[in-house]
Amino acid sequence: MVARTGMEENITEKEVQIHPEAANRNPTYGTQYYGTVAATMGGLAMGTLLGYSSPAGPHLMASTNNRSRVLSNSTGQPLQLSQAEYNWFSSSVTLGAAAGALMGGLCINSIGRRGTMLIFFVPYLTGWALVAAGGSFGMMVVGRVMSGVCMGITCVAVPTYIGEIASAEIRGVLGSGFQLMVTLGILMAYVTGAVVTSWTWLAAVCTLPTVVHAIMLCFTKESPTFFVSKGNTEEAVSSLQYFRGRHYDIMPELNIISKSLEEAKLNNASIWDLLKPYNLKPLLICLSILSFAQFSGITPVLFNLSTVFKDSGSKMSENASAIIVAGVQVLATLVGALLMDKAGRRFLLAISSGFMCVSVVSLGAYFYVKEQDSKWAVETLGWLPLTSLIIFVSAYSIGFGPTVWVLMGELFSPEVKEASASIVTVVNWLTSFTITLTFLPLQTALGDYSAFWLFGGVCLLAFFFTLLLVPETKGKTLQEITAQFGNRSSID
Repeated sequence: MVARTGMEENITEKEVQIHPEAANRNPTYGTQYYGTVAATMGGLAMGTLLGYSSPAGPHLMASTNNRSRVLSNSTGQPLQLSQAEYNWFSSSVTLGAAAGALMGGLCINSIGRRGTMLIFFVPYLTGWALVAAGGSFGMMVVGRVMSGVCMGITCVAVPTYIGEIASAEIRGVLGSGFQLMVTLGILMAYVTGAVVTSWTWLAAVCTLPTVVHAIMLCFTKESPTFFVSKGNTEEAVSSLQYFRGRHYDIMPELNIISKSLEEAKLNNASIWDLLKPYNLKPLLICLSILSFAQFSGITPVLFNLSTVFKDSGSKMSENASAIIVAGVQVLATLVGALLMDKAGRRFLLAISSGFMCVSVVSLGAYFYVKEQDSKWAVETLGWLPLTSLIIFVSAYSIGFGPTVWVLMGELFSPEVKEASASIVTVVNWLTSFTITLTFLPLQTALGDYSAFWLFGGVCLLAFFFTLLLVPETKGKTLQEITAQFGNRSSID
């Protein structure tokens, strides 16, 4: 095994064993596709975790006439939760994800990207087992938090792994697979919940993507970038040759990886560098967009989709409505990925916030009319809740959903990108936890229509914020983008 203590010099062919036929510049993609599918199964597992509470909610909570804990109901389950308990159960997964986001960076740099995904297989399953056992409210919340920690780590490990194993020409396509698999996981939870009325068995089924994720990872390799960072040149060569093909000349790419890691070490910045104006401005923009996205109500709506439809009195079953919305979300995510480099970031954010505002205000108007005349609203406007939520989720998935993560990779200077990404990710999950925990109490305190109108007001603010303060980054180099904020060193 060849080990290097530094990366100051280029790696030469004398240091490593290169296959004698590895002389062409046309990589093969089969192993990259497989590695991406194996990694993004973690996204599918994450999606089932996010989607679980919506179909499980009606069975976990007592009847609307008695929100206190009861021993059993028509489903025969041994435990039901009060509304307050359900709020904590539903939202606690995002609290765990905030902790996981902090742990993720440390884990992927110490035990590897693939190693991190593999080692957290056990706590992921343990969390689901605690939920499925349903022994007590406390046990179930611990299970959700434990799984949430794994989810937060997944958000760090999977995109990093894909970005490092993918060839430049297909990196964008493969990278978009993570968000797509998350939406497919949500759809899987909704579809399964419509068939499996037991929240215990629903939890058991939702563990399957996690098992498949771990099994598939056993048949792929660790990221070559991780091996280079540890000075393990021999394993780095083996990994890169595996992902590019045995006849591919990996030396130029191997040297680029080595050089970029060395530059990152030299340019490593402290947390105080984030306070410099050219770093603080993009950080505040990203945090604002992220906050607008969360306080638009998207997460609590998705977590409680079945409950929203049930309260609306719509003639279509809540399970069928939720499945339709989740299916549309998958398609909208695909459309968003295709439009990102064509329409531009600011345009997508503006269109997204505008349609989200109109749709969620319309949903609030329906609940207002329903409160005045329930029979007329259901008979005449029964189509409006489903239509509004389809537009709302589609608009989010095309714009706000993916764009904040794209901007996070573009707006920050390289030396502060790791620190800023950690801050943005943690704030994302903490705001998600806050709004999810307070959603149902907010509905109770303000009324359904007022809560949705409040979300509409947030979307309207997001629309004007986008037009006035968000820079367009389409077609610009990372150096040009950072120079817009006053970082002249990026173009020197």
